[in-house]
Amino acid sequence: MSIQVRRRKGGKTSYQVRLRRPDGSWYSKTFWTKREAEAYVNAERTSHSEGSWIDPQAGSASLRDYAVEWLRLRPSLRPRTIEQYEYLLRLRIVPHLGDVTIRNLSSADVRQWHADQISLHGSSVTTAAKAYRLLRTILQTAVDDELIPRNPCVIKGAGVERAEERPVLSVAQVESLAATIDPRYRVLVLVAVWTGLRYGEAAALRRRDVSLSEATIRIDRQLQELASGEVFFGPPKTAAGIRRIAVPPHVVKDLGLHLDTYVGRDRDALVFTSPEGSELRRSNFNRRVWRPACAELGLDSFRFHDLRHTGNTLAATTGASTKELMARMGHASPRAALIYQHASPERDRAIAEGLSRVASGAPGGLDPKGYQPH
Repeated sequence: MSIQVRRRKGGKTSYQVRLRRPDGSWYSKTFWTKREAEAYVNAERTSHSEGSWIDPQAGSASLRDYAVEWLRLRPSLRPRTIEQYEYLLRLRIVPHLGDVTIRNLSSADVRQWHADQISLHGSSVTTAAKAYRLLRTILQTAVDDELIPRNPCVIKGAGVERAEERPVLSVAQVESLAATIDPRYRVLVLVAVWTGLRYGEAAALRRRDVSLSEATIRIDRQLQELASGEVFFGPPKTAAGIRRIAVPPHVVKDLGLHLDTYVGRDRDALVFTSPEGSELRRSNFNRRVWRPACAELGLDSFRFHDLRHTGNTLAATTGASTKELMARMGHASPRAALIYQHASPERDRAIAEGLSRVASGAPGGLDPKGYQPH
């Protein structure tokens, strides 16, 4: 390692540091003061000795180029995931940070970008969280590849999605919606509520997946639709999504009538289709069927996914455990299941009444005298 003094035009002095890489080749960096040069040399010596040294030439790619390569090297990602990542990079990340080299991207840069995302017109907090998680994941790969020493994404909680509370229908409202919607999709509403299926899972059901004798539905795939209009069947997002769900007895008869009326006899015939018999396209279904039915009942902001939210909330009121809800919903982690185990006035009243039974010694309660030592 050496520090060489260089004279610049105008008489200004600079200090060029020359150091060796582990492979024996040289690299250099120039400073305006000797103190800065010496501090750099000391820091480089320390990182070399501790085994934490990163080549200063690494990380020279712009975030735009690195992100493109990062995505290219992940061919196993699901098409819908790739589409979402491309969207976030194109509209949320690259326009603001794309020209910055990954080694020069600072925590302050990320913090300012994140703040701008949240305040950006038309950008939800949920979208900002998705973009932040993607940026953090990309840059963590750069850390793992030893291109940068640390991940500049250090904002606590920035990647957590805090979705707004969605509406939950009453049982009477569910029946009203099922009666109002096109009869072809009445059972789709009932199945979405009482089994908690996602839209894509319901749209992918085949006759072979439904067992009326056992009152079960098996889920092992889902229908996905890309922005290009392409539709395809693929596996659930996680292994937990492959499951067999018990159908509530009051839905089995309706499901059987639906199979007899609208579904072909072939075992691979889709259970829910368009009037022409083709796969359900979410955009067409929403525009032609879903929104008109909801509007008639004054449920203009109610989404199809809210049927699943309604069903899972109702399931939680039965006293189902977190593990049981996870299995029924097809979730790999308890976080989502816990959302549906929130308190409600009805459950709170039931708890209060139960406490009174305990206090009075009524059947099902404890001895009002409490514990008596022997």
